[in-house]
Amino acid sequence: MTIAGVALIAIAGCSGQPLTTREKGTLAGGAIGAGGGALVGAAVGAPLAGAAIGGVVGAGTGMAIGNSMQNNENRQRYGE
Repeated sequence: MTIAGVALIAIAGCSGQPLTTREKGTLAGGAIGAGGGALVGAAVGAPLAGAAIGGVVGAGTGMAIGNSMQNNENRQRYGE
């Protein structure tokens, strides 16, 4: 039963529209921030806290950069 539930969630997560530039930036920023935060956190003895803080900060930064890039793409595409 549990395996079926996990499989259903995995399949549902793969459907839908492709990621936007904003979403890609958020995911990339979060991953990079979590990795960097884990490294810094490990140096001070708190890798999970470092990863959590780094992931949040990275995702926020990635979202801001991705949003800017997406706005530029929309201006070029629609001639605004």
